[in-house]
Amino acid sequence: MHPMGESQRTMLVIAHTGKEDARISARLVIDRLTAAGVAVRVTEAEARAVRCAGASVVPAGPGAAEGAELVIVLGGDGTLLRAAEIARPARTPLIGVNLGRIGFLAEAEADGLDETVDRLVAGEYRVEERMTVDVVARDNGTELASTWALNEATVEKAARERMVEVIIEVDGRPLSRWGCDGVVCATPTGSTAYAFSAGGPVVWPEVEALLVVPISAHALFAPPMVVSPRSVLAVELVYEFTGGHDEGGRLSPVAAGGESAGAVMWCDGRRRFDLPPGSRVEVRRGSLPVLLARVHGPGPGPGTYGGGPFTDRLVAKFGLPVAGWRGRKEALLARGDDPPKPPRSGQAAPVRGDDPPKPPREWETGGHA
Repeated sequence: MHPMGESQRTMLVIAHTGKEDARISARLVIDRLTAAGVAVRVTEAEARAVRCAGASVVPAGPGAAEGAELVIVLGGDGTLLRAAEIARPARTPLIGVNLGRIGFLAEAEADGLDETVDRLVAGEYRVEERMTVDVVARDNGTELASTWALNEATVEKAARERMVEVIIEVDGRPLSRWGCDGVVCATPTGSTAYAFSAGGPVVWPEVEALLVVPISAHALFAPPMVVSPRSVLAVELVYEFTGGHDEGGRLSPVAAGGESAGAVMWCDGRRRFDLPPGSRVEVRRGSLPVLLARVHGPGPGPGTYGGGPFTDRLVAKFGLPVAGWRGRKEALLARGDDPPKPPRSGQAAPVRGDDPPKPPREWETGGHA
């Protein structure tokens, strides 16, 4: 909530300006905020596309969110991940309005835009922390990159025609060696992103954990794994010893198939780093979380997420079949739903699952109709 007694409130608006509906929505948000007395910022990169005289133009970068109360993001998850790069260093909460396809990180949909803005203006929102990962890549002890991710860090093959050979390490101990297309190291927030597509588990957002998910590994043991949030993960590109000692053998990098190969590291699918053969990538819990603003209630119990329980978000986003669910009477009454009526005397009880009830048999109806 916005603390009272401060100077004029300020919010930063970030939009996917490549989409016409996002540009229109951005103008509507800016007009509604300025009419309520809230100062609005847009970045230089988006100012021309948004074309709204009521907003101040600021340079793109972490400074754009400094001192702002919120960052309002109009687009899909990719736009929100881009906005997180600006908001995270400033410790400014983000709130997303989904104009993309799935939009798992978004709090609201486009048809609820006016209501969402009104709640933000009224200060009717709460802020939750989302775990991140800090990522460091090294080559023979020399640091190649130091970065972070909200969803995941991946080590992937650099060449389409060959796999990459890696060894996975957990807390300083080797776990397994894989010939694979890559490895995903994800947060619970990222469990519904790339890790999910690679066959990883869905992890509820309040669970603190790190995920390791191989991508198309050619190995007998290559399951997706969940480890402690205090663990340190490492992915090493393998060196092989080639030639005998008498022949002046040497260490050489290999890919599956015996050819030398490097790899690439991606963070949130936005920041790419080339990894030479023999590189090592370490992933640990991030020192700085991403803050997400929520305008909907927390729901009736643990496992809540945005507009209700995280379970409801999964059902809505993936269109999961839940027809036939009866639920506990107490939970239904707490939500204001009507509990299912018990079967009448002589009527077969509904079956469990998604199949519709079967018609009663002859002896249950007293004979033919």
